[in-house]
Amino acid sequence: MKLSNIVSQQEWLKARTTFLDREKAFTRARDDLSTARRALPWVRVEKDYVFAAPGGDKSLADLFDGRDQLMVYHFMLGPDWKQGCKACSYLADHFDPAVIHLANRDVSFVSVSRAPLDQIEPFKKRMGWTFPWVSSFETDFNWDFHVSFEQAEVDAGETHYNYRLTRFPETEAPGLSVFAKGDDGAIYHTYSTYARGLDIFISAYNLLDHAPKGRDEDGLPYAMDWLRHHDRYGA
Repeated sequence: MKLSNIVSQQEWLKARTTFLDREKAFTRARDDLSTARRALPWVRVEKDYVFAAPGGDKSLADLFDGRDQLMVYHFMLGPDWKQGCKACSYLADHFDPAVIHLANRDVSFVSVSRAPLDQIEPFKKRMGWTFPWVSSFETDFNWDFHVSFEQAEVDAGETHYNYRLTRFPETEAPGLSVFAKGDDGAIYHTYSTYARGLDIFISAYNLLDHAPKGRDEDGLPYAMDWLRHHDRYGA
C-alpha cells in the first residue's frame, strides 16, 4: 500500500483528537435523526396481505410472531431470477446474528421476495441462512411498497423508487419497511427506507469505512462491482 501522510505520534494524536470532535458531533446528529424518525406519523395498513411461507400461508399479522414490531427486508429475487441479488445477499449475510437480538427488543424480522417459495428455499439453503423468508408472489405487497416494477417502467426510466420518479435498472429493488401493531389491533406502516438508506445495515461496509482504503470502489464500473455472493469469491 502506498504510504500516506506520515507524522510523529504527537502530531497524529493532535489530528486524531481534533477529528474526534467531528465524530462526536456526527453521533449526536445521528441520535437526533433517530429520535425524529421514531416520531414520524404512522399509516394504517388496510390490505390483508397473505404470504407463502414454509409450513403454510401467513398473514402480515402472523409475521409479527407475537411481537409488537416487525421489520421487513425487501429482498431482490424476482419470479424469473435464478438467484438472489448479490447486494441484497451482502446485507442478508448480516441478518442471522441480529434476529435473536431484535426478538428480545420486541422486533420480529423477515425477508420478503416476489419469487415463489420454491425458488426462495433452494437459494436460502445454498447461502446457509436461517432468517425467516416468505414470498409475496400472489400479493400486491411489493408493488404497494414500491420495490417491484413493470419492465415497461424500467425501460422508460420511470420507476417510482425512494419516494421519487427515477431510473432503476431492474424490475426488483431493495428496501426495508417497518410495521407496528397498535393497541387497537390494527397494523401500521411506520417507516421505509431504500437505496443508500440501507448502508447503515451493512456492518462490513461500516468496518471498511474505517480502513485506510475505505470501500476502495473508485474506478469500478459501479460501486458494488467487486461484490460476490459469499460462496462465489475465489480463494
